[in-house]
Amino acid sequence: MKVTLDRINDDYLIEAKGPNNISVLIDNKTEQEVKGAGPMELLLMAVGGCNAIDILYVLKKQRQTVTSYKVEVEGTRTEVRRAKPFGAIHVTIYLEGDITPEKALRAASLSFENYCSVSMTLENSVKITYDVVLNGTKI
Repeated sequence: MKVTLDRINDDYLIEAKGPNNISVLIDNKTEQEVKGAGPMELLLMAVGGCNAIDILYVLKKQRQTVTSYKVEVEGTRTEVRRAKPFGAIHVTIYLEGDITPEKALRAASLSFENYCSVSMTLENSVKITYDVVLNGTKI
């Protein structure tokens, strides 16, 4: 896989494109008018997006009816030299629909432990945890 990044203004605004030629704007959040997501935000979005696709796929294969899917991803940063990488990431998955709790937990487990390439890429350097909330109740 290959991505390209091009600077598109006189400051820090970058346009990134992947193999599908879809643009993502990346910017420095210290600028007056931020026009893109920061790199660390994108990392959290990648974790949430990867797991969302896996979980929805597994639930669909299990013939579960998902009427709403929302995820919150929170990263806790640590200081390493002059950088502030994530030391921990916590994902809260909010599912609604006609879904059995066992199948919801199984789908999340499969994603985090077997399928999500983003989570697996980070697993040796960042502790990733998750919770599943089904129809308003944490399971």
